[in-house]
Amino acid sequence: MKLLVIGFGQCGGRVADEFIRLGIRARVERGINIITGVFAVNTDVADLSGLLTIRPDYQHRILIGGQKTGGRGVGKINELGAEIAREDSDKIIDAIKTTERLAETDAFLLIAGAAGGTGSGAIAAVTQKLKERYMEKPIYNLIILPFQHEEEVEGRTIYNSATCLKSAYLVADAVILIDNQRYISKNLSIRSNLAKINALIAEPFYNLLCAGEEKKPQYIGSRILDGGDIIQTLAGWTVIGYSKSQKARIKNPFDFRDKMTESQRGAQVMDNALSELSLQCNPKDAGRGLYLLSASPKEMDMNLVRDLGAHLKRIAPEAIIRTGDYPRGDSAIHVTVILSELSGVSKIVNYFTQTIELVTALKKKRQGIEVEHRDLGEAFKDIPSLL
Repeated sequence: MKLLVIGFGQCGGRVADEFIRLGIRARVERGINIITGVFAVNTDVADLSGLLTIRPDYQHRILIGGQKTGGRGVGKINELGAEIAREDSDKIIDAIKTTERLAETDAFLLIAGAAGGTGSGAIAAVTQKLKERYMEKPIYNLIILPFQHEEEVEGRTIYNSATCLKSAYLVADAVILIDNQRYISKNLSIRSNLAKINALIAEPFYNLLCAGEEKKPQYIGSRILDGGDIIQTLAGWTVIGYSKSQKARIKNPFDFRDKMTESQRGAQVMDNALSELSLQCNPKDAGRGLYLLSASPKEMDMNLVRDLGAHLKRIAPEAIIRTGDYPRGDSAIHVTVILSELSGVSKIVNYFTQTIELVTALKKKRQGIEVEHRDLGEAFKDIPSLL
């Protein structure tokens, strides 16, 4: 699958930087093209200057709203970020048109942090504009949720996250959720290793994008997971997980103990991938899913593929599951998992609930009257939209 990637704001631009590295890695290691173009969009000159890999010309690092912000950002006011993105959307679309391999693009991936100003406001607005221009191509939003300390300290963080998520859900073909807090447990310092966290966010996409683009017969799986499978899987709220584990060394393939260890390995590696999902969720809430097994051909057999599929189906019994194998790699076993069309995501519901309470309290204060409590479904419409 080939993606065209656009990063919005500081967070989105830095993660987009990592997708360029994935594309370079795929060309060098495998001779495959998986990224057709990468762009960064921002209202802040300093943030655009801090990127490392995205081309430094004005067609790839796109400054919007220069007259309104003076190139200094929108100060976390995502309504202003959305307004500027709508006004300057033609500048973004004109830049995309310069992509030499635009016709090869299977889908757009737009990336932003939910809590900021520019990215939070712009991602849904530009998604809407792109859908009007490129109706035949899916447009996915990858939205990075804030750290816990940001939610606790910065008052506007929850409001921005809720309005960003609601607006993106209304226009994107799928919203891939990334919880920054999930990566802190990997012994990474937030201050010194944000680049490493961004690399971890991008890593699960590597084998997933490469599998369907292979041209060499020895690396094409018996069940190819290509762009069509991914497009049919991604819908609504979505999470992605990835794990890598070494193959258990089997001393005697005919010994029943070693055979039992071999059969248990499939469930273990799948559990590891599910434990590394980009956002904590209940797999039973998924309506669609997929997994990709990638390893050296010697490390894969039909039993392992069967065990992985059976294990995922037990965990996500309501999901329509697509599977694939990718005979690339060394002795390590790689598993990528996607759960999509999630019907309930507690963290998102919490954002909406807190924002509804805030909006309700503000209305009560302005009107000087009692506002009766309503359930989430009734009050959802009170969350402002950025569209």
